Amino acid sequence: MNIITKERSKQLTNMKFFTALLLTALCSFIAGLYFPWWSLAVMAFLVALLVHQKAGKAFLAAFIALFLLWGCLALWIDIRNAGILSKRIAALLGLESRFLLILITSLVAALVAGFAAMSGSYLRMSPRKV
Repeated sequence: MNIITKERSKQLTNMKFFTALLLTALCSFIAGLYFPWWSLAVMAFLVALLVHQKAGKAFLAAFIALFLLWGCLALWIDIRNAGILSKRIAALLGLESRFLLILITSLVAALVAGFAAMSGSYLRMSPRKV
């Protein structure tokens, strides 16, 4: 393999990563408008089936996408209601800060999406012969 082919392969891998990241975030946002919260896992799974990547990269793309998406959405909701709801929920859960609640919320969504994407990636790699 020559140096140009290696460079091209690396660029393609990066493009797949960012494509999967953006598609996962976009599809999860749209699905979240109409379906329950766990639809993000279905979207991450489907994107991982469509955009072929190794399992680790699929996990990371979905993890980052949903961490940022849910973090931004939770922060936006928090700002819109002056933090009243998040302060009360944080106190109910025994958390010190409403921002810690937003961080935990983002982390849960990111883990769910990451493992769903990893499952989709492994399914795509599974042997077709039965």
